[in-house]
Amino acid sequence: MRGHIILSHGSDSGPDATKVSVLAAVAESLGWTTARPDYREDDHLGYAGCIAPRLERLGAAIAASPTPPVLVGSSMGAFVSGLASLDAPVAGVFLLALPASIPGYARPFSARQGVPSFLIHGYADDVCPADAAIAYARGAGMPALLLDDDHRLSATLPLIETQFRVFLAALSGDTA
Repeated sequence: MRGHIILSHGSDSGPDATKVSVLAAVAESLGWTTARPDYREDDHLGYAGCIAPRLERLGAAIAASPTPPVLVGSSMGAFVSGLASLDAPVAGVFLLALPASIPGYARPFSARQGVPSFLIHGYADDVCPADAAIAYARGAGMPALLLDDDHRLSATLPLIETQFRVFLAALSGDTA
């Protein structure tokens, strides 16, 4: 086993969503174990209201992990993955379509410093402005890849898969 990865889906989505499913398959093909918490019940509380229960659910998944996990998240899943990384040991953070803030939620996005991290964002994202996400990455010294895509990142999924493989290879000490 390479390690453990917890993949968090976005709002109005589920654990079988395209991006988290594809990235889970990539990880498993490379010998990693994966978990995908189901936040759909929490999401009925609205964007700001779902954050605390999502953090609680993700915290429980981190606590149950056999090793410090890699947190992977898309949109709201990226937001809570970053916040959760501040409260528990993690091996890395891989974020997609990051909202740098959530309207009605006082705490801005942040993530653990000093662990491997990466951000992928579409510059045509009309849900989570690219400028805010890139500004966070720049300020945190987080490597980022800005793609010609929208919030769903479906047009560039093969490139995202490749970048995720490179990220996991670096964590494993393998060559990509």
